[in-house]
Amino acid sequence: MTDYAGQRPAHAVNFWRRVQILTLFLLTIWLLVSFGFAFYARELVGLAVFGWPLPFYMAAQGTTLVYLTLVGVYVLAMKKLDALAVAEAADEN
Repeated sequence: MTDYAGQRPAHAVNFWRRVQILTLFLLTIWLLVSFGFAFYARELVGLAVFGWPLPFYMAAQGTTLVYLTLVGVYVLAMKKLDALAVAEAADEN
């Protein structure tokens, strides 16, 4: 949907800006979890979670739980952003 000038409506521009910020934030967390624990594994060996060294725990279960949490956060945030975009579009019309 475009207006007569061929530009996107303001609510669409705001929606995509929010989606980009959300995506960038979640990808940053993914990057830190994926590569941060692998890069600093030797320094983190002294820390333990349930009796297991932290790097082993993160490789075995921790990163998977973080990834599932990221997906859940994305789903919930997108539901809110979609509802907000619909409300802004209704207000604009």
